[in-house]
Order: sequence, then C-alpha cells, then structure tokens
Amino acid sequence: MNECTYNKQVEKWDVFEASVKGHSAGNPFIDYTIEGIFKSKNELKKVDGFYDGDGIYKVRFMPSFEEEYQFEITGSFAEEPYRGSFEAVAPSEENHGPVRVANTYHFAYEDGTPYYSIGTTCYVWSLQSEQLQKQTLKTLEENTFNKMRFCIFPKHYDYNLNEPISYPYEGNPCDSSVLTKENFLEYMGSAPGNDWDFKRFNPKHFQMFEERVKDLMDLGIEADIIVMHPYDRWGFSEMDAECDDLYWNYVIARLSAYRNVWWSLANEYDLFPKKTTEDWERYASIICEKDAYNHLRSIHNCKPFYDYSRPWITHCSIQRQDIYKTGELVDEWRIRYKKPIIIDEIAYEGNIQHGWGNISGKEMVRRFWETTCRGGYAGHGETYMHPEDILWWSHGGQLHGDSPERFRFLLRIMKETPGMGLVPMKASWDEVASTVERTIPGESGYYLYYYGFNRPSFREYYFDDVHEYQAEIIDTWNMTIENAGIFKGRFKIELPGHEYMAVRIRKE
Repeated sequence: MNECTYNKQVEKWDVFEASVKGHSAGNPFIDYTIEGIFKSKNELKKVDGFYDGDGIYKVRFMPSFEEEYQFEITGSFAEEPYRGSFEAVAPSEENHGPVRVANTYHFAYEDGTPYYSIGTTCYVWSLQSEQLQKQTLKTLEENTFNKMRFCIFPKHYDYNLNEPISYPYEGNPCDSSVLTKENFLEYMGSAPGNDWDFKRFNPKHFQMFEERVKDLMDLGIEADIIVMHPYDRWGFSEMDAECDDLYWNYVIARLSAYRNVWWSLANEYDLFPKKTTEDWERYASIICEKDAYNHLRSIHNCKPFYDYSRPWITHCSIQRQDIYKTGELVDEWRIRYKKPIIIDEIAYEGNIQHGWGNISGKEMVRRFWETTCRGGYAGHGETYMHPEDILWWSHGGQLHGDSPERFRFLLRIMKETPGMGLVPMKASWDEVASTVERTIPGESGYYLYYYGFNRPSFREYYFDDVHEYQAEIIDTWNMTIENAGIFKGRFKIELPGHEYMAVRIRKE
C-alpha cells in the first residue's frame, strides 16, 4: 500500500487534501495519471489529481455534506490504489460555502446567505515581493472588498515591466534588460530569448498562488481567477492547443476544491491574436467537465462582448463600453442576458495617463451606486501614480483613493436590503430607482432612489393612501443616514441640494 497523508476531519466546504508518493521518472506532468473518487451517503464525485513535484502527487476535494466520506485514489502514478475515509464536520461561522447565482440576477452563498459583490482588481499581486503581498493582505483585511480579480500568469504592460518572483513553467525568460517604457508594446505576445517547457509546470509557482487563494478565503474574499490574459512577453498567451489544455486541466485539478474560486477564462479575450471562439469554447468545456463543484464562470472583454448568453457562462463580467456611461447600461444588459451583471472594469480611480485609469473617487462611487441601484454590481480598481510604479490595480500594496471606505457604507445598505438583491424600477426620468422582489404584485414595501450628480432640493413621492412609509435621506459620499420622518399619501422630502444623495423608503 502506498504511503498517503491526509486529514481525518475537514469542514464542509473546506479542502480535503491527500498526498501520495508516486513515480517521478520521465515527465510526471504528462506521463502518469491520478484521480480520486469520493463517496458519501449523499455525494459521489470524481476529481483529477496533480503532480506537485519531488515525487508527490495530490488529490483535493471539497465535501458538500456533513457526513463520513470514503475515497479511493487510483491511476498510473503508482502500482496500487489508496483507500481511506474522513469526516466532514459542520462549517465554521464564516464558512458559507461557494457563491452561486440566486434569483437570476444576484448571488448567494450555498448556505443561502446573500452575497453582494464589492470587487477589486490586483492583476499580479501574488507575483510581487513577499513584503508587498503581506501589505496587500493587510489592506484587504482593513477594507470591505469581497472579491478580487487576479492572474496566474505574470503581466507585461505599462507600470509592469519588472520580472515576477516566479514563473509557471520550467525554463528561462527573455532578457528583461532590453525592455523600456518606449518599446514594451513591441514584445506583447513573446519576446526573443524565452525558453520554456510548456509541458513541465513549476509547482512552486502554483503553490504560492494557491496560498494566496487560501489567504483570501480566510478573509472572506472570492478569488476571481483570470486564467489567461494577453499582456504577455513570455509566450504564455500563445501556447498551442495541446499545451493550453494541459494548463487548464492542471489549474482545475489544483484549485477547484477551494470554495472561493471563480473562473474568469480571460481578461480581455478579444485582444488575443491567436485565440478563436472555438478555443474559448473548448476551454469552457474543460471547466464544465473537470470542475466537479460548478464554480462561477465568465469571460471578460476589452471591446466587443463575448456571447454572454452561452449556457456555460454563469454571470457577465463586463468592461465599460463608453467613456461616460457605465452603470447606466445595466438595465439593457439584464434584459439581454438574464444573468447577474458585474462591471468588473468600470474604470479606475487614479491619475495615470490613460482614460480608463484617472477618474475621481466621487465618480467611482457614483458609478457603483448607479450600477447597484440598477440591479447590477461594480468592480473597483486604483491607479494612482507611484514613485516605484506600485499601482494597486496590478501590484496591490496600499490604497490611496477616496472610494474604498464608501464601499463599506454601500455594502451596509445592501445588507439592510430585504431579499436577495435590488430590482430596477420604472420611475421619473431623472432618477435611478430600485425595489426588491415582490411578494404581492405591485407591492414590495422597499424603495431606493439615487440622484447621482443631480442636486434636487426636494422630491415628491406617492405610493398609496393607506400605508405609512418611513423615509431616510442617504448621503452616499459623506456616509450618513438621516431620518426624514413617516409619511402617508403624497409627500415631499426636503433634500440638501448637493450631489450623490439617495432616498430610502420603507413601508411601516
């Protein structure tokens, strides 16, 4: 019997891991197979294992029930199988399970707790120095973000010309000394001098990456993993189909057992010069076949949308389509796709030269509220100039903007909303109005109005002549809530006459 180590007890929705010694001759990443079969009273799943270096193979599994599990690990990696059992126990207080789509347009954890996405982007924070990674985690702990978009592969773009701390494959990169801010576009795709073996992964790279996924899980943050992207000088974006598929299978085997994983097939899929729709559909079919836990899946655009009506796509991950309009288009997209809308790149708070990275904190917060009140979700990023080119949007570190603390206030408002999320409501042409799912047609008892950059000194409302309504004035920038009183029939609410105000009205 092979030597195998594993925990005899694991929480429901946590990661069970078995480590087994096996063959290491040749190329273990492609020469041998390993899979695990997990069985309990209520569940039967088969998952792929992976080679983790130094003669060690691993199989990971996320139990969905509180009960005893039997497992068997088989494959050509060793001469005989390994069998064992473990107990899945009740989840801890902060363990709510994976996030799922709920009520068509919204999200909830598997235990039914509503999930309101307040995301941020830090593309390659996990490939920075250990000190900078720790600083990023501290910043996340102090803020309210509950989703982070980041890449497995390193990134080559403005403010991203340094080498990462590790690479996903065995081999050597090009000579980065030839790179300058003036010629970086010349090496998009692949620079001369790269020497990689795309069939031999570097386990240490993936070990570090999954440690960051676990760190985020401990902080209650969803890891929105960007599996591929085009900002590349190392050649990772131009591998052939065989190596792409090998990579996808390896990534899924390593990461899918973490409950906080989301799959983003690509950042800006339309900028890949050599990938076709058939390629993206093939990658999606691999996820659907190999991810036994059905994690959330999407793909992100630069300009043209992917066909978000495709059945494998669980939610829309969208980049803004207009220099001004962003959340204003959520109504249209909800109707078109009938899926949750996340504008993962709604522009970034900052002051760099690019228009996508120099909006103010006030405009960022306005776009979040506009998106939220239309029944969607928005994503944050920050791109303030830094003497060492450490920009949160790519490297993490510290936040310098005005918007993050306002997101904590927005999340508070969302958590006070009954039901699973907001529904856009027809109202006056100069306001954004939302309600919640109705239990009785035409009657919800909860209304939220947002006025954005408009500055009304008062507004008038009418619902019926029977019920009383509690009204509150919300200053979304100064983060205050003022009780405006209880009203019946037609009523008027006096407002302060400045931007970024909202009114919340609830039936008594």
